[in-house]
Amino acid sequence: MNWQEIWNTIVNWATNTGVKLVIALIVLFVSFKLINVISRRIEKSGEKKKADKTIMRTLAYVFKIGLKIVIATCLVGYVGIDTSGLTALIASLGVCVGLAVNGALSNLAGGVLIILTRPFRIDDYIEAQGYSGTVLDIHITNTKIATPDNKIIYIPNGPLSSGNIVNYSERDLRRVDLSFSIGYADDFEKAKEVIMNIINEHELILKDPAPFVRVGEHGASSINITTRVWTKTSDYWTVHFDLMESVKREFDKMGIEIPFNQLDVHVKKD
Repeated sequence: MNWQEIWNTIVNWATNTGVKLVIALIVLFVSFKLINVISRRIEKSGEKKKADKTIMRTLAYVFKIGLKIVIATCLVGYVGIDTSGLTALIASLGVCVGLAVNGALSNLAGGVLIILTRPFRIDDYIEAQGYSGTVLDIHITNTKIATPDNKIIYIPNGPLSSGNIVNYSERDLRRVDLSFSIGYADDFEKAKEVIMNIINEHELILKDPAPFVRVGEHGASSINITTRVWTKTSDYWTVHFDLMESVKREFDKMGIEIPFNQLDVHVKKD
């Protein structure tokens, strides 16, 4: 083959396959950009219509990935590459990958189960698999949560869907359970009155359901007063810490002792 034939081959490839390849790359770039824009609009339209954020985000993600795969496959055929061999190769790789990622398949099934049953949603505060935090995103194979100290945890959906999940955000109200200890020499009726006054003056504590303040236990060195109040879920920790601080402050003013563990030692002389 002489140089003229090589040049003719290059020119022929450039005017046929080369042009198709350039067109395919342009179409690929533009279509992927459009798909990303449409996907974001689907997600934002769900937020404007106050639709379920988890479902809308998942639909947008599936739409984006699925459409990109379809367009890429069509463009491969347009360029002139035989897709039958590519299809067989993908199928073979799929079998190998399926055997290699058996655990990932269980996570995939778990993700579908979580999206369908919805034991929690995005922005809920949950506790599961030894971790607790706010749900940032629910992917098809894992769930992303942020802990109170801003660590990001990725929990596989397989064990998450089959394990125990505590959802602290599903209900609008939560009960704050506390126990305050006083000495045996102190007047427990007076202590109950002090606690109840603090509760009645706190604007975030609900009157219905009614607060509960009763002696709950005769401890080894103290009388323990069980206190239960209801508040909005968003105000739980504010009420918790306010009660702890206010009760200590008022007990000190009223001379009510908060005892500590004591041990009486008796020395026996022979």
